[in-house]
Amino acid sequence: MSLPLLKVIPITQNQRVDGYDVADEDDPMIYRFTDVISDNEISDVIWGAYRQIFSEHLVLDSYRQTFLESQLRNRAISLREFIRGLGKSEVYRQLIFDTNSNYRLVDLSFKRFLGRASYGQEEQIAWSIVIATKGLHGFIDAILESDEYRNNFGDDTVPYQRRRSGDRPFNLVNPRYSDYWRTRQIALEGRSYYQVKTFGQGSSNSKVRQGIPDSFLAMARGIIPNQPNYQTFAARAISQATNTQLLDMTNDNPEAPKLRTTQANLPYSYIPSVPKV
Repeated sequence: MSLPLLKVIPITQNQRVDGYDVADEDDPMIYRFTDVISDNEISDVIWGAYRQIFSEHLVLDSYRQTFLESQLRNRAISLREFIRGLGKSEVYRQLIFDTNSNYRLVDLSFKRFLGRASYGQEEQIAWSIVIATKGLHGFIDAILESDEYRNNFGDDTVPYQRRRSGDRPFNLVNPRYSDYWRTRQIALEGRSYYQVKTFGQGSSNSKVRQGIPDSFLAMARGIIPNQPNYQTFAARAISQATNTQLLDMTNDNPEAPKLRTTQANLPYSYIPSVPKV
């Protein structure tokens, strides 16, 4: 017997208030399966679904769900069932489910499937109980069967961020902190660098530097180019100009030999200047 969903008091957010904003290029692209009339438009809808659910600009071949794509192209399933299949796929499990806590999983999934952030910690706790009791598949089913999803997206619309105003798309917010990054962190007497920085433990700079991940300093040294020291170059140039002796180019020696001009016979100099009569 599964536990019922706890009651949550909703907090007023942008998507719950009717807006008067004028449509512009900042509004999210809405993909509706009922509007497609060609195979290219179907491909655009599929790409929009991948980008929304998987948070990837470029869809890798390993991420594609070819069986679900074939069913959608043949109208065997609705777009909502295609979205459900992406949420239950192994790719979503590896990207989102395995690398985040239940609270963050609720917030990320709401941004992907409902187009809004969670209302707060109360809603995260309530839905984390659903994850603990029903698992990932039951959690995805509960979201897609909810009245909020049906009323806003129905069966033929890819979820999008509702009432986005001056903020980046929710589906692109996906920082992950997996085992790989945790093992790369150097412990500082049982505490991490971030704990030392936050709580002020370890006052000396050398101790704080020891808590930085081991590869960061090497990476920083590798990307900083060798910059020329202009002060050294200027001092060297001034020193050379001051200590260098110039050659004496003057001619004050009276015994120096003087050049004498010599008369040269030009061509046809043998011809007399006065012509003979």
